[in-house]
Amino acid sequence: MKILVDADGCPVKDIILNVAKQYNIKLIMIKNICHDLYDDYAEIITVDQGKDVVDITLINHTKEGDIVVTQDYGVAAMAIAKRAIAINQNGWCYTDDNIDELLMQRHIGQEMRRKHKKYTKIPKRTRENDIQFEQKFRELVSNLSKE
Repeated sequence: MKILVDADGCPVKDIILNVAKQYNIKLIMIKNICHDLYDDYAEIITVDQGKDVVDITLINHTKEGDIVVTQDYGVAAMAIAKRAIAINQNGWCYTDDNIDELLMQRHIGQEMRRKHKKYTKIPKRTRENDIQFEQKFRELVSNLSKE
């Protein structure tokens, strides 16, 4: 098992790093060249800027049983297809039971934005969001480490 992070814009990288170190789990953070990220513990993979380059690289490194941290429903769907566990930055796990509906909602939202009919403002991240993520992420890693 390893942890892979879609690191472009991920607000919980430090939490993931601390948990990975605590459980001595390999951590791979994937980012494009526009972002700075350095760490002595994590393997940092830097890719060219371009549509879906980080996503494709992340999925190419994903194996069954890995944990993938991403905000992207498409990446989550591909991780699930590879029998990996996908979790978002708020500690919510994507599953076979919810991913199809999420992908449909994303598609509808994209269509609405193309037609300039809908704009969704994402609320500012709070300390409570970080606490919730850390609790769920630690629980997930702890349970998987026991297997």
